[in-house]
Amino acid sequence: MKQSIGTLVILGASGDLSSRLLLPAIGQLLTLHPDRRFRLLGAGMEEWDDERWTSVVRKAFEGVEAKGDAIDELLKDTSYIQADVTEKDDLQRIFDACEGAPALYFALPPAVAAKACTALEAMDRSEGLTLALEKPFGLDADSAQALNTQLLKLVPEERIHRVDHFLGRSTVFNMIGLRFANSIFEPVWSGEHIDRVDIVYDETLGLEDRARYYDGAGALIDMIQSHLLQVLAVFAMEPPATLEAVDFRDAKAAVLRATRVRGDDPATSSRRARYTAGSVEGKTMPSYADEQGVDPSRKTETLAEVVVEVDTWRWAGVPFTLRSGKALGRRRREVVITFKPARHIPSGLHGSVEPTRLRIMLAPDEMALELNINGPGDPYEIDRAALTAEFGPGELLAYAEVLEGILDGDPTLSVRADTAVQCWRIVEPVIASWKADDVPLEEYAAGSEGPADWPVTP
Repeated sequence: MKQSIGTLVILGASGDLSSRLLLPAIGQLLTLHPDRRFRLLGAGMEEWDDERWTSVVRKAFEGVEAKGDAIDELLKDTSYIQADVTEKDDLQRIFDACEGAPALYFALPPAVAAKACTALEAMDRSEGLTLALEKPFGLDADSAQALNTQLLKLVPEERIHRVDHFLGRSTVFNMIGLRFANSIFEPVWSGEHIDRVDIVYDETLGLEDRARYYDGAGALIDMIQSHLLQVLAVFAMEPPATLEAVDFRDAKAAVLRATRVRGDDPATSSRRARYTAGSVEGKTMPSYADEQGVDPSRKTETLAEVVVEVDTWRWAGVPFTLRSGKALGRRRREVVITFKPARHIPSGLHGSVEPTRLRIMLAPDEMALELNINGPGDPYEIDRAALTAEFGPGELLAYAEVLEGILDGDPTLSVRADTAVQCWRIVEPVIASWKADDVPLEEYAAGSEGPADWPVTP
């Protein structure tokens, strides 16, 4: 284990991301790996003291049944600093409280994180400083590139972690192991045998008091621009020589450089909609436009769909549909690979013959291979069957896997500078088309499958 971080600093420690995801991940990580030791420091604008901060940390740890000597030591030594992290003097107080090499985790809005990085440039920085930033990384390709330039003035690229928890080790390795460790899959993993790929992340949850962030982002930026394009890159990559950071991230980058909106026509290759009042799993939900904190004039979408293509020999002609939405009737988190139809079916066989499909489910990680077989009754009748398997949940929560990489100085699963820009480059034509109203903002009732006239994803 390669450990170099002495203090983990959460900037924006009083926020939802910290209490809901980061702190439980720390608790689980230290419980399962009690040999780790680092100091935890919280910093934020709120007027908290050490006692309140420690109680928040302890409550988060209780939620994951965190225990052991490492947990006890962290709770005894953790502290909170009230600070404006965009101010040089306040940042200096944070650095002064650190022990060993610090890692700053920016659990902050992108604009605030960018201002904090500007303030960091004007001060003496701690040796071995590591920076971790949440998505969205920048607001467009230009701002992402500018932020990359700013960050490189502070620390080298290998100590910059652009966090995407969808790239937790379990999910990534499940896809890689399935494809490369089984000789029946890699030979058919191309446009020669695959008809289409759908990457779907549909949620039953609505806005959930996130208007401050979500109403300025929407489903396209919140999910497709970051998470789903990263999943696409892992799915469609060429076989990397190793799973070391350089090889793995080079393979992802090559995919994203080749990816563009299908036909270079966002008006026909994208759709958007937002939910109206309805009921989801027995819970009444108001229209998105009526949710607290929402500005209806922004026309923020809660369901987005973009079809892209990967312009390489392997994937030429294959449509990749990326879809994500909120307040839908069922939760779907999966990559669906639809294979081309069988070339010839002997006469005499009858019944419904559908394409072979491989479903790779995310959270929980499972798979199902849907096949045509002869039915149990009439031997001439084609029936449908699914071969299923569970990958298992993995040892760690996704955010614990992210934090482990940060603490170990391993950037393998972090988003590299160039790929962060590429993700914006891919969706910018869609954003421009939507701003020009070339693509109508449709509606769907909360609890439905989406607008009735949208094509059904497999």
